[in-house]
This record gives sequence, structure tokens and C-alpha cells, in this order.
Amino acid sequence: MTRFRHFVVVASTALAVSCGAPEPEPPMENAAPAPQPAPDLIGEIQRVDPRVDALIPADAAIEKLADGFMFIEGPVWDRPNARLLFSDVRGNEIYQWSEADGASTFIDPVFEGDRTGKRSISSNGLTLDAEGRLVICEHGHRRISRVEADGSRSVVVESYEGGQLNSPNDAVYGSDGSLYFTDPPYGLEGLEESPDRELDFNGVYRLSPDGELALLVRDQTRPNGIALSPDEATLYVANSDAENKVWMAYDLDGSGASNGRVFYDVNDQDAPGAADGMKVDSAGNLFATGPGGVWIISPDGVHLGTIVTGEVTANVAWGDDGRTLYMTASTGLYRVRLATDGQMPGL
Repeated sequence: MTRFRHFVVVASTALAVSCGAPEPEPPMENAAPAPQPAPDLIGEIQRVDPRVDALIPADAAIEKLADGFMFIEGPVWDRPNARLLFSDVRGNEIYQWSEADGASTFIDPVFEGDRTGKRSISSNGLTLDAEGRLVICEHGHRRISRVEADGSRSVVVESYEGGQLNSPNDAVYGSDGSLYFTDPPYGLEGLEESPDRELDFNGVYRLSPDGELALLVRDQTRPNGIALSPDEATLYVANSDAENKVWMAYDLDGSGASNGRVFYDVNDQDAPGAADGMKVDSAGNLFATGPGGVWIISPDGVHLGTIVTGEVTANVAWGDDGRTLYMTASTGLYRVRLATDGQMPGL
């Protein structure tokens, strides 16, 4: 049985094809187009505030690109190779997807070794550094690593003040080369009760280009997705705790993060999903995965709309020319073309 399938289904124009039907005769010159079956719709775009119309075109369609995964996460667009890289958190693999070749394995396995005491062993969030090297949040090895030119992996960071990290989850680079990342306990069996846990908090960190690691936030229960505002004055961190589903915002400067506040609260939502991965567009709007899909939230904290894939959607990435939003949603990979754009990491 194939692990995944490659296909493109457009939300408003997908065609139903009958199995076993004979091949049609070539159309006569100047013949009228054959009637098309009714489309199969995938998901929906919910428009809550009129401002969303400037971000999502009226004819925007959700496309499903591949499926059959276990639970995918952490997408990042690799511009030089015109491909999307993403993690299968439960499958212990990193995949690549391109328009030409569809989905295929990129790294398999991510983790090799003793699984004792580990709840999750695969990669989660992925990003690219300024040289275009893949940077991996690893649950199994409880570190952030980097893929070098020869395919080997080197350690970027794995401990804070002598204690090994819990299980780095998501990461984003600042323009000065600083790496911001979250460190919840999802890789550890027993989570906070794990005997292997060496830090008594779930931190949000900044790793400077010279290797100095600073703890920015230590009081979030389950820090997860992370993003920077376009001017890098605000740090956004999703809290994926089922008991406290919120996106937090912090003022950011050279001395650290301050003025922590709830940016948007979705504790009243019943749809599947938690505050998870997110990206910010060039105007400062958040495209944040949460209950029911991808929430679009303005910089002033207003819910503008939601992109609903029909699956629990865990993370997003800007791709192509920066105006395509790729979405990793449980077993399926999706995308939607937008009227806004976002910055892509790497070269």
C-alpha cells in the first residue's frame, strides 16, 4: 500500500473521473467543450471580516497536493530547489514535495536509537538558515540540528545551563541571524512527569549568532508555534495546551521579551485543533493554525477569516513566490493561493 499519493484537487474545479471508462475520441476541430461534472469541494474559506478580501482572492481555491501521511508538520519552502520540505511527526520521516515530482522521502529515518522514555522521536518544525541549510527541531534527540552540505547533521543547540532541552518544537530566524525556538515536552513519555526531563519549565529561547542561548519566556504551559512581526518588535508564540488555547504576544528587543499578553484566545472553540504553527505576512497578519483550520488574525487582534482544510491543520509555510500558503494538515498536504505574501527563510 502506498504511503502517500500525489494529486491536485482544486476546491472549486475538481473533476470526477469514472474508473474503467473508455478513452474519449479526440475532439473535432471547433467542437464545443464537453460538459463537466459538478465539482467536489475541499474545505472552505470563511470570511469573517471584510479586510480578509484583500488577503484572499474571491476565487481562491484550496488544493490538496498529497495524502496518506501519519501526521505532518513543520513545512518550509526551499527556493533554490523549488520544493517544500515537511516532517511526518509520527512517521519519523522528512518529506519533500515539488510540482514536478510530487511527494517523496527526503530523510528516513529522522531518529535512530533507543526509544525508551520517548513519546515522539521524529522531527517537528523545520526552517532554513541564511545559507539555505535545513534546520531541524528534533524530538528524539532533544535538540536542534542542521543538515550540512555532505548530508551529515551537526548540533545547533541541545542544552540550556547544563540541562538537556525537552523537545524543540518550532523555530524562526530573525534578520540578524538569531534563532527563536520553543521547547515543550511533547517528545518525552509522561511529558512534564518524565524522569528524563532535565529542565523544570517549557521555554521559549533566542540563540544568538555567536552561540549565546537566552531564555526569553518560561511561564507558558505548552509553547509551540513561533513567529516574528515584520519589524521584529513582536514575538508571537502559540500555547497548544488544551486547557489554555491562546496565541501570546511579547515585546521584543535586545534585552529579551517582555509585556507578555494574550493576543488571541480560542478557548471557546469546539472544533478539533489547538493553537499551533503559524506564519506572518508582510502586513503583519497572522496565519495561525488553530481549531478548525488556519485562522487569519490582523495585527490589532481581529479574526478576519479561517481557511478550513477539513483536517486538523498543524502548520503553514509561504512558498513559490511568497504568495502561496502551504498547509500541513494531519494526513494531507494542501495549498491556497493568496493576494498577500510572506517572507521565506533561506537563500
